[in-house]
Amino acid sequence: MEKRVWHSFYDKHVPASIPYPEKTLYDLFQDAVKANPDGTATLFFGASIKYRQLGKLVDRFADALADLGVKKGDRVALIMPNFPAYPIAHFAVCRLGGILVPTNPLYVERELAKQLSDSGAETVVVMDKLYPRLAQVRNQTGVKRIIVTQVKDFLPGLIGFLYGLKDRSGIRTDQANQVYLYRDLMRMPHPKSEPAKVGPADIAILLYTGGTTGVSKGAMLTHRNAVVNVLQTKTWLYITETGKDVLLCVLPFFHSYGMTTGLHLSVSCASTMLLVPRFELAEVMKRIKKHKPTIFCAVPSMYNAINHYPEVSPRDVGSIQLCVSGGSALPQEVQNRFEALTGGKLVEGYGLSETSPVTHVNPVLGYRKSGTIGLPMPDTDAKIVDPDTRKPLQPGETGELAIKGPQVMREYWNMPEETAGVLKDGWLYTGDIAVMDSEGFFRIVDRKKDLIISAGMNVYPREVEEVLHQHPKVVEAAVVGIPSRVRDEVVKAYIVVKKGETLSKGEIVQFCRDKLSKFKVPKEIEFVEELPKSAVGKVLKRVIRETEKKKKEG
Repeated sequence: MEKRVWHSFYDKHVPASIPYPEKTLYDLFQDAVKANPDGTATLFFGASIKYRQLGKLVDRFADALADLGVKKGDRVALIMPNFPAYPIAHFAVCRLGGILVPTNPLYVERELAKQLSDSGAETVVVMDKLYPRLAQVRNQTGVKRIIVTQVKDFLPGLIGFLYGLKDRSGIRTDQANQVYLYRDLMRMPHPKSEPAKVGPADIAILLYTGGTTGVSKGAMLTHRNAVVNVLQTKTWLYITETGKDVLLCVLPFFHSYGMTTGLHLSVSCASTMLLVPRFELAEVMKRIKKHKPTIFCAVPSMYNAINHYPEVSPRDVGSIQLCVSGGSALPQEVQNRFEALTGGKLVEGYGLSETSPVTHVNPVLGYRKSGTIGLPMPDTDAKIVDPDTRKPLQPGETGELAIKGPQVMREYWNMPEETAGVLKDGWLYTGDIAVMDSEGFFRIVDRKKDLIISAGMNVYPREVEEVLHQHPKVVEAAVVGIPSRVRDEVVKAYIVVKKGETLSKGEIVQFCRDKLSKFKVPKEIEFVEELPKSAVGKVLKRVIRETEKKKKEG
């Protein structure tokens, strides 16, 4: 890695380049089992699994999958939230040399059928509540076998028994149709399987992009991509002690961000995964108070929700020492308040599914810049280019962000044209509009597709949203461009007001006029109860625009 200006601003413990072991994800998991066999690997509603036990469960499930016919190169889809079945299935597939296809549990039938068909997944591990949706589209896909997992399989004693009493799924093992219950498979005898001969260059994951701005595509990530990225993250966050930390894993593992900073990061330091299936604020606060997590990687909306939890105090969340925010812009007000609450560090970072995903983070211990995504990580190069010509631009000039590094995907699955459009000479062209300052800190201005052109002027929604978040009565805000016959587009703001408060459109306009150029001030304002979000908590502007279009047409 050649010397770059940003290397001068790294924390002292972070080198410009890291030596990476020639290991796979399963190797990484085995290392954790060996390093901390008696340490707690997972915590889930009062039930804990030690690393030694988790290792046995992973090997046992791999034996079962192999007995069903799963082999190296087969795609295996995982459709479930964060609970113990996920890491078990995840590393069992890696052990066999299979290719993971993490699948959003919120997908409707059409989306589910499309991803399963596109990936060629023949095996699916699915949570029981999601099975009926899968059953409806199975015949439209190449799925041969289904393993159904249940929450009660991982709950302790009485809790598991009581949960089982509420089970109305009626799902049973049906070998004729190759539908199996996880618990039945784990009880059956199976021949011992051997770990597949897999190398760092082999494909580990087909990670589908969220499709929030267009067609979902399968990023082909190798074991090397995944291992490199989690070690980059671990080094940056200065996690050096084995088994010390408890990671609050509420970001879903099917998402690149949750997978790397939750599942893989926990295993890389043989630490505890505090598994939370979904972000329900009261439940999350309960888990934080009880289990005292030390690391929490999340999206801004989650930090913001905790900030506004009734009567929240440092005593409730003071165990949290280290946080990274990604997925969307982190408003400075949210960052400041969360750090004041916890006494910990919250830094903004950046990544994409195509980069495993982390590429940039602000320094944790030293010099950082609010409003930026920070600096490129070790062994990661980045530049700003002209969006049309792709010629490099100078510091301070706005253009498209391009990234090069060992965490960049191999290609898109079965999409050569799309691959050629974003990958060239090892550089990934992200589609995000950004600027780099003279010290090498990068700031995302916005996505190409989110750019608003109003009366010939460029308006970047992120800038307007930053201002709106500064208003003391605003909890959340999203800004999009609405078609206009006169101005190309007009700036429209969707605002969630703090409970118990009232706010007028006039107040918002006046507040913005003091902080934004006239052409950037929202021309239309709509107060809403909530903003549409993805399973990760990222605001879905595509959905907002589609809803707005239907309103206009109706």
